[in-house]
Amino acid sequence: MRRGDLIAGRAEKVLMMSGKQVTPLVVDRGSGCWVYDVDGRRYLDFCSSIAVALVGHCHPEVTEAIKRQCDKLLHYTLASFIHESAVSLAEKLLELTGKADGKVFFTNSGTEAIEGAIKVSRGFFKGSRPWILGFVGSFHGRSLGSLSITSSKSVQRRWFSPLLPCVEHTPYPYCYRCPFKLSLDACDLHCASYLEDYVFNRLVDPSEVCCLVFEPIQGEGGCIVPPPGFWERVERICRSHGILMVADEVQTGLGRTGMWFAYEHWRIKPHVVCLSKGLASGLPLGAIVGDGDVMSLPRGSHASTLGGNPVCCSSALATINVIEKNNLLENASRIGGYITKRLRELKEKVDIMGDVRGLGLLIGVELVDDKGRANHRALEIALREGVKRGLLLSGSGTSTIRITPPLSITLEEAEEGLSILEEVLMEVEKLV
Repeated sequence: MRRGDLIAGRAEKVLMMSGKQVTPLVVDRGSGCWVYDVDGRRYLDFCSSIAVALVGHCHPEVTEAIKRQCDKLLHYTLASFIHESAVSLAEKLLELTGKADGKVFFTNSGTEAIEGAIKVSRGFFKGSRPWILGFVGSFHGRSLGSLSITSSKSVQRRWFSPLLPCVEHTPYPYCYRCPFKLSLDACDLHCASYLEDYVFNRLVDPSEVCCLVFEPIQGEGGCIVPPPGFWERVERICRSHGILMVADEVQTGLGRTGMWFAYEHWRIKPHVVCLSKGLASGLPLGAIVGDGDVMSLPRGSHASTLGGNPVCCSSALATINVIEKNNLLENASRIGGYITKRLRELKEKVDIMGDVRGLGLLIGVELVDDKGRANHRALEIALREGVKRGLLLSGSGTSTIRITPPLSITLEEAEEGLSILEEVLMEVEKLV
């Protein structure tokens, strides 16, 4: 029996496997855009551990920064004291977000960043605005507060009610499957108008809303990119009512879409930005980056024992440095554009490919049946077939292949992955 099968059997006995597992692949090590299982097989990583390995696996500059910090100090809590790596990282994040007078709070994960942003938003209004708005199809985490705003899949919420009160959802502009059955030419950004015309007129008075939590591009919901003008209109609506905008950039931030933050594609300015995933190249670190006046919770009202760990902060500083030094934003735009172009060409000859969408290296391929309906079975087969052929993919939405390779991927590696993906899709078309 293979070593991987033995370890998978042990895992089944001791781990609560409540995540969505494609196949019992047991990863041993990684380098750049490649990972290796415990039996020595190599896989091209088009998943990056769900958009985490921003600069590739085990980048030498990142691992060296981690080793240096490990020799100095493994941890001391920011809840009571200060260490320089957290200060330096906060300064860098404020520089990147353009919030010169802002403040940063460090967490251990993206979910915790969203939880903290909920408290920051309610605290800013001193409890006078209890309501929070989110979007249908969104994903913001699985702890009870963040889960209350999440609405990607019902299985994520089933059994866990009652959730946080005073949360309302509004439609997201999923233009390929418009919730209002409108064409883009005719809709006049109806999803944005709906917020004001329906939600604020019939469900929640805007004077009671503290914040709108949003993904600039929905990741878990299906790699959905809003149409031009949508976020600008939503920003005008929110600012006209004094509602804070909280950008969930956990998946899209730090170069994934070809810009430091996805909201920059629409030139909007959220009050609060939540980060995690690739921030520290896989070490547990999240951040809430906000305007100075908004980040004003009183001392003792919010803290984290482990948030802002010095090893994680050192890893994050090195990760950002690698992105800057190697022009990985430009690489994400260039290679992402190439992958998207090639996939759209492939769509012309593969019937199960319903839509190709994305920005930079966050790309979705929605799989459909012969009537154009979402084809979940096709997605499951595609993910398994990818592993068999040495290509790691992840799914999102109901039937979308999510492509999120490291920002350091080369054109040659992209071509190799596309070649395998074409084989996968041809095979899936035979099987469904």
